[in-house]
Amino acid sequence: MPIQDAILNGDTADVYFHHTRAILAREGLDPVVTMEIFPNRAGILCGLDEAMQLLRAVLPRDAQVWSRAEGAALQAKEIALRIRARYASFGLYETALLGMLASQTGWATAARKIVDAASPIQVISFGARHVHPNVAAQMEYAAIIGGCATAATPAGARLAGKNPSGTMPHALILIFGDTVRAVEAFDRAMPPEMNRVALVDTFRDEAEETLNVARALGDRLWGVRLDTPSERGRVTPELVKEIRARLDQAGFARVKIFVSGGMDAERIELFKRAGAPVDGFGVGSAISGAPPIDFTGDLKEIDGKPIAKRGRIPGITPDARLQEWGC
Repeated sequence: MPIQDAILNGDTADVYFHHTRAILAREGLDPVVTMEIFPNRAGILCGLDEAMQLLRAVLPRDAQVWSRAEGAALQAKEIALRIRARYASFGLYETALLGMLASQTGWATAARKIVDAASPIQVISFGARHVHPNVAAQMEYAAIIGGCATAATPAGARLAGKNPSGTMPHALILIFGDTVRAVEAFDRAMPPEMNRVALVDTFRDEAEETLNVARALGDRLWGVRLDTPSERGRVTPELVKEIRARLDQAGFARVKIFVSGGMDAERIELFKRAGAPVDGFGVGSAISGAPPIDFTGDLKEIDGKPIAKRGRIPGITPDARLQEWGC
């Protein structure tokens, strides 16, 4: 995904960086500086690849950049990214760099917590509907970096080199007026390699609807998804157990069961403690609504001389895990 023009021309930068650029140019100052960027709390580093894409677009050839790897576990104050270049080449982009890392690291960290809770059951990110579409792809990508198997949007999955996951919404079933008719239409229209996963909570009891679609599609039914709303008590471990038992008794032991709707780490742990036979979880706002992890950018050298604001140690921070990038 190309860097947006609004980022490159500085429209998304804090205005004081524009002031700084103008003042330094007027005074004829453009030192070689070393900036270190680090988080204020522990998390799963994400957004680094996008940050490097921006830096490659703006830095001169003689610049030097070091970083940890995308997806690395970072501790608070651990260096994620170090840049050595003339200040005018990248100072305007501090806001964008910090924002890329802060938001995506927050999403990836939340995803990792949920994936760890669900392990070894897979988790799919369903959170795009909870964020602005301009950042939906980055959020879904961050969820995958955090450990999700894939995501629901083509744009987000594509960034991570994955195929998107999803079959049908309630709207399709409501328009057909019958779950089986909607699933049969889906089966006719979609390519054979796409898994047939039926949503089974729209009109009738979930167990009844599950058996109806299983009988209609037979071996072509790959799985069912439960997304019971809070008005009807949400999906429960007991409901999953009942559906699994009814599928098995009816000869559909190969049909998988997926659960979505208000899932977070705590609810996933509830399902696991209860021994509910879930084959996959769809998780939305527990990932997309995660708070960002704040990142800070500090100048640590100016023309080779160690420097720092009060409370910070002057000079670069030794860290053998940082790897140098080519610009």
